[in-house]
Amino acid sequence: MALFSKRETPGEDEFARLRARMVADQLRGRGIKDERVLDVLGRIRRHRFVWDADLAEAYGDHPLRIGENQTISQPYMVALMTERLALSGAERVLEIGTGSGYQTAILAELAGEVWTIERHRSLSQGARARLKEMGYRNVHFRVGDGTLGWPQEAPFDRIIVAAGAPDVPPSLRGELAEGGRMVIPVGSRTHQEIVVADASGGKLRTRRECPCAFVGLMGKEGW
Repeated sequence: MALFSKRETPGEDEFARLRARMVADQLRGRGIKDERVLDVLGRIRRHRFVWDADLAEAYGDHPLRIGENQTISQPYMVALMTERLALSGAERVLEIGTGSGYQTAILAELAGEVWTIERHRSLSQGARARLKEMGYRNVHFRVGDGTLGWPQEAPFDRIIVAAGAPDVPPSLRGELAEGGRMVIPVGSRTHQEIVVADASGGKLRTRRECPCAFVGLMGKEGW
């Protein structure tokens, strides 16, 4: 259900109210506890990352289209995956699937430096321009096959994948630093589970979290 009629466009005060309600109901109300994550999602203006036609739905409890058959993820899923990264503020983070740049902005606020890969040039360029305009200077962009990671900048303390994979891509395993963590949806093309993978002693220890449904991770080591 739309939060507003098609004729209405919320103002900044109303957007701020909707963000506060999103944090209280969709995030804190569902068990997100990391106060840094809650604070950032309460500050970043998600409506700047969606199409004008979808502004009224910007803080709704669902994903939204962003073009190229891709979506901006549901706020709760963004918060959950970010919380599972357990960021302290100094980490080198690799993001697979830049999309609109919303998750990228959250990572830029919570980590030290972010490298983000998007296979669609139009989305990457849009996100780059958007984040530059918003003042972020600790983000590096690349257009390419995210399943292969960014070996020239590896290893990474954290890796987050915003697309569903059949398994953890071997290249990404190899780019995760010892003691690092990866959060990735794994499963079929239509249904996955969030997997948290920790690198320890040269091995990857994994645990499965909640069910989810992401667009497919396309590439040499994906679908």
